[in-house]
Amino acid sequence: MQAILDFIPIIVFFAVYRLYGIYPATVALIVAMVALIAYQWFRHGTVSKMLLFSGAAAIVLGGITLFLRDPIFIQWKASIVYWVTAIAFLASQFVGGKNLTERMLGAAFEGEGSPPWGLFNILWVISFAGLGATNLYVAYHFDEATWVNFKVFGSMGWLVATILLQIAWIWLWLRVSSRPQQPADDAR
Repeated sequence: MQAILDFIPIIVFFAVYRLYGIYPATVALIVAMVALIAYQWFRHGTVSKMLLFSGAAAIVLGGITLFLRDPIFIQWKASIVYWVTAIAFLASQFVGGKNLTERMLGAAFEGEGSPPWGLFNILWVISFAGLGATNLYVAYHFDEATWVNFKVFGSMGWLVATILLQIAWIWLWLRVSSRPQQPADDAR
C-alpha cells in the first residue's frame, strides 16, 4: 500500500503538468509531498527518511523554481534524490553489518547460503547513479514535455528494469548455488 502512495505525488505532478504547465505542477507536487508526509506521520507516527528527504528537495527546489520562474531546479530534484539514494546504497556497504539490499531482502534468503549481497547492492548504486545522470541529460537536451514524460514513465521503467535484472540475478544465483558440488578428481 505504501508503495502505491509513494507514486501519488508524481501522478499529481504529471496530471497537473498536462493540464496547466510546469509551475502549477510544481505547486501540486509540493502540496502532494506535504500531504503524503502528513499522512504518513498521522497514520504511522513516523515518516521514512527517504520521503522526508524527497519532500524537502521538492519544497526547496520547487520553491526556487517558482521564485525564479526557472524549471531547471525542479528538474534537478530527481537527480539529487537518485544520487543521494545511490550514495546511501554505497555507504551501506561500509556501515553496519548488512548493506541496504541485504536488509531489504535478507529474510527471504535465510537458509539459502550467503548470496553475493555486495554485488546485488552495487547494481542499485549503478542504477540510481545512472538514472540521476540520465535525468539531467534529458532535462538539458530535450524539451520540457519530453523530460516530464521521462520523469514519469522513463524513470519508472528504468527502476522496473533494475528490479527485473535483480530478480534474474538472484534467480541465477539460486540456481547455481543449489547445484550439488562435484568432488574434485584426485590425481593419483
